[in-house]
Amino acid sequence: MGAPETAWIDGFLQREALPQSYRDVIDRHVAPLGEELIGAARGLGRPLSVGLCGAQGSGKSTLAAALAALLGARGLKVAALSLDDFYLTRAERQTLAKVVHPLLATRGVPGTHDVALASRTFERLASAGVTPLPSFDKAIDDRRPDAQWPRLDGPADVVLFEGWCVGARPQPEAMLQAPINALERDEDANGTWRRYVNAALEGPYRPLFEGFDRLLLLQAPSFEVVFEWRREQEQKLARRLEASGGDGRALMNEAQLARFIAHYERLTRHILAEMPSRADVLFALDAQRRLERRR
Repeated sequence: MGAPETAWIDGFLQREALPQSYRDVIDRHVAPLGEELIGAARGLGRPLSVGLCGAQGSGKSTLAAALAALLGARGLKVAALSLDDFYLTRAERQTLAKVVHPLLATRGVPGTHDVALASRTFERLASAGVTPLPSFDKAIDDRRPDAQWPRLDGPADVVLFEGWCVGARPQPEAMLQAPINALERDEDANGTWRRYVNAALEGPYRPLFEGFDRLLLLQAPSFEVVFEWRREQEQKLARRLEASGGDGRALMNEAQLARFIAHYERLTRHILAEMPSRADVLFALDAQRRLERRR
């Protein structure tokens, strides 16, 4: 990339608090992938929709942000969305917890997102006019007021949609029989919760997840590594809070983190086994999150 085409990188690295070494990722992976997406979007007549799947801590949010910055610098109008911003409200999840299963109070798994809102947002981004982009505040575990949502003056050229289970497919019934961890064994003994999650993937999530023009996967080496990555995230957040005068002790301890991650284990393992063969773009990661493009 020439100097005019790389001027955005300094600002991006600063905004994301990334080391200069991330330039190598941009040069080797983000730039070539960005060129592919620009070519695919050209003359399409509607937004190019790109799903980006990656386990917790895999770097998917950073990769999506880098792609959005590059495409924006090349003159494309990009809507960068996160599955996390489409969580059901806290009140809605509390209702699900009472009516369906207590584990649905915890945000994250399919069934805890407002899929209809996501579909409407995708539709609006294809048209001229201002589209509000939903925003979720994890600090309060609830959706921000509409007035605080960012806006995009459409139509968008590219819609990037990242999330830990974006593009996931449901499991066969036989795979749901046995609990996969202590959480399922002790708190979902009859399988109500995991079957509800699976039914959500089979139902409302399916047209959303199967509608992408491109599906990208960041493939973690194992679920065990994912747990370590998520623990690192929690430790970094604690240090950041303490440095800014907050209380880092309010974050999850080891036992709480293990229980939280257990909510994601079944589907994360399923994605790592099932999605690589069908992803349009596949990046294999090692334990240090170094990327190797396989497809």
